[in-house]
Amino acid sequence: MDHLLAGYRRFRDGYYAANHKLFEELATRGQRPKTMIIGCADARVDPAITFDTAPGDVFMVRNVANVVPPYAPDGDYHGTSAAIEFAVKGLEVENMVVLGHARCGGIATLVGMNAQAHTTDFIEPWMQVAIPARERARTIAAREGRAADHLRLCHLTEIEGVKTSLTNLMTFPWIAERVADGRLSIHGLYFDITSGALMRLDRTTGIFTPVT
Repeated sequence: MDHLLAGYRRFRDGYYAANHKLFEELATRGQRPKTMIIGCADARVDPAITFDTAPGDVFMVRNVANVVPPYAPDGDYHGTSAAIEFAVKGLEVENMVVLGHARCGGIATLVGMNAQAHTTDFIEPWMQVAIPARERARTIAAREGRAADHLRLCHLTEIEGVKTSLTNLMTFPWIAERVADGRLSIHGLYFDITSGALMRLDRTTGIFTPVT
């Protein structure tokens, strides 16, 4: 904990002191972000750093493998779906971004999963949402002759996982309605932590291309 508290003191005396008016304004008028990012909980990927954003710029939710579950209003607990609903219906964001990344541990778990009993309480059941992404990735890897290449399969599943989450976003009726009338746009991005490259999904072609 000591390093966290030391970091807080540097923040308080440095960044906060230099930007206290911004924090005061955010405290009094509330948050009005135009963008929501659904990212991974991975400690190596911090969207605020990647996109050089300031406090109040982005409404953020992070979970294992940046997964968006399908619309399912029932009695279960839906933390990610609740955050999405607040961003769309409460904050009225104009952009929603699903941000995938390289070397994702949740995706690696998914790739190694089989039909046997789960070995984790929550991670493997959660990752079942992205099974369609894994199956598409297996098909692509087999077509490439790389079905046994674990790293390649993980990379393809990371890419397809972003697409699956975007598809699931559109099962939320109030998202589909806003996308249809132009009030909301949804986007897929992929960050390669090994090179610093950012890729953007062209939803017409289904291809990720570098952001230059």
